Amino acid sequence: MQTSHGSCPDSNSNSVNPTNDARHASNASAPLTQSQAEFWYLVECQGSKELAHSLKMVHDLALYHSDVPFEKAEKSALFDLKVLWEGLEQMGQKA
Repeated sequence: MQTSHGSCPDSNSNSVNPTNDARHASNASAPLTQSQAEFWYLVECQGSKELAHSLKMVHDLALYHSDVPFEKAEKSALFDLKVLWEGLEQMGQKA
């Protein structure tokens, strides 16, 4: 979902990783490369719900149960984990 000025509400515009914006995602109609197909095969074998749970657990451990100081890069990495687990949860609900 985009806001009226074209940005995503949860967009991390100051991210260390400039490719984390979903608007830069691959064209869904393009065929998968071999490595992309292998990755999706592993996701399907492991289970999207299980992977989402694991990513959320790692996120929560880092954020709530550690003494690590969080700078911009660490905050961006935690946001990336959140995006991944939420996407995997959505995949699990559609399956």
